Amino acid sequence: MLYSLHEIQRSFLEPLADLAGATAEMLGGQALFPAQLLRANCALVHRLGKSYDKPAFGLRTVAAHGREVTVVEETLATRPFCRLVRFARSSEEPTIAAALASDPRVLVCAPLSGHHPTLLRDTVATLLRDHDVYITDWIDAREVPIEAGPFHLDDYVAWIAAFIRQLGAADLHVVSVCQPTVPVLAAISLMAAAGEVTPRTLTLMGGPIDARESPTVVNRLATDKPLAWFEANMIHRVPGNHPGRGRAVYPGFLQLTAFVMMNASRHAESYRTYWFDQLRGAAGAAGVEMHERFYDEYNAVLDMDAAYYLETVRTVFQEFSLARGTWDVSGQRVRPAAITQTALFTIEGELDDISGLGQTAAAHALCSGIPAARKRHTVASGCGHYGLFSGHRWRDSIYPELRAFIRAHVTP
Repeated sequence: MLYSLHEIQRSFLEPLADLAGATAEMLGGQALFPAQLLRANCALVHRLGKSYDKPAFGLRTVAAHGREVTVVEETLATRPFCRLVRFARSSEEPTIAAALASDPRVLVCAPLSGHHPTLLRDTVATLLRDHDVYITDWIDAREVPIEAGPFHLDDYVAWIAAFIRQLGAADLHVVSVCQPTVPVLAAISLMAAAGEVTPRTLTLMGGPIDARESPTVVNRLATDKPLAWFEANMIHRVPGNHPGRGRAVYPGFLQLTAFVMMNASRHAESYRTYWFDQLRGAAGAAGVEMHERFYDEYNAVLDMDAAYYLETVRTVFQEFSLARGTWDVSGQRVRPAAITQTALFTIEGELDDISGLGQTAAAHALCSGIPAARKRHTVASGCGHYGLFSGHRWRDSIYPELRAFIRAHVTP
C-alpha cells in the first residue's frame, strides 16, 4: 500500500514539477528582481518535486597515456539483477592502442545498497586513465519480472565469483566499494578454499567487514531492531505499473529518506544555498550546476529485492557472520584465511559515517593467510564516506595509492 501511495503522490507532483521547471527556464536571464525571485522559487520546486531516473555513466572519452581515447560501454554478461559492463578504451594510434591493451584489468564491484552504480562514475573515470575497467551494473528490482525469482545474498556471492572467473582471476584486480566488500571477500574466500586461482589484488574501500567496530547510525539501527521489524516496515510490493509488479522489495524511496535524514540539516542547507544561487543568476551558475550534478545522482535510487536486503541485514549487521566465522554460503563455510595469493589493500575514511573506522581494516585479521608484505591499509584524513571514491580526495590522494598498489602486484 505504501508503495502505491508513493506512486500516486509522484503522479500529482510530476506535472507541478514540470510546470515549475518550464517556468524557471522561461524566466532565465530576467533582470527584474520579482522575475528572479519567481525563477528561484520555481527552480527549487522543480528539483524537490521531479523524479530522478538512473543517470548514464556518460563516459565517452578519457585521457590515457598522454592521449584522449574513446570509451564505449560493452555488456559482457547479463543476469536478472545485474550486468557486467566493460568500459572499452580504444585509439587509432598503434602505440597507444598497445599501451591500453597492456594496462591492468580492474573489476569494480559497485554497491547494491540504494543508489545506482553510476554513483561510482568518478571512480571509473579516474581508473580508466591507467586501467581496463569493468563494473557490476545492478538492475533496479522493480524492473525485474517476478518470474525471474528472488535474489539472495548467496546469489550475489556466486555471481561475483562467476564474473571473476569470466574475466580471468590470474590477471585481475578487484576493487570493492562499501556494501559489496562483504560478499566480494566471501566470493574470493570460497574460490581460494576450492583451490581456484584468485585475483591478483583485492581492494576494500569503506565497507562493513566487521560492523561491530566503531558502529555508526546505520549499524545501530540494525542492532536495535529485530529482523521482523525490518520485514514488517521496510518491505513492500512493487505496484502494477512496473515490470516487477508484485515483487517484494525494499523501495529506493525509503532508502533515500533514510540517507537524507542521517544528514537532514546538511541537505537543507544545500537546497537553501541552491535557492540563493538561483536568485543570483549568472553569478550563482557554478553553484547551481554543482548542486544539480550531485543531486541528480544522489536522488536516483533503486529497489532491492526483499530476500537480499533482509539477508544482508541479518548476516552483515546483526549476526556479523563473516567476522565471527559463522557464515555459510550455499552450504560452504566462508574462510578468508584460505586466501594466500591475493594482495589486500583496505581503505577507510577518517570521517566515514556509514562504515566506521576499523570496520574495513578488520579484513586483515580475517585474511591471516596473506603475508604481511602483501597487505596494506590506509586511512584518508578528513575524508567522509563518499569522498573515498568521488571528489578531489579520491582523485588526488586515494587513487595514486591504489594505482601504486595495483602496479606493485601486476606481476607475481
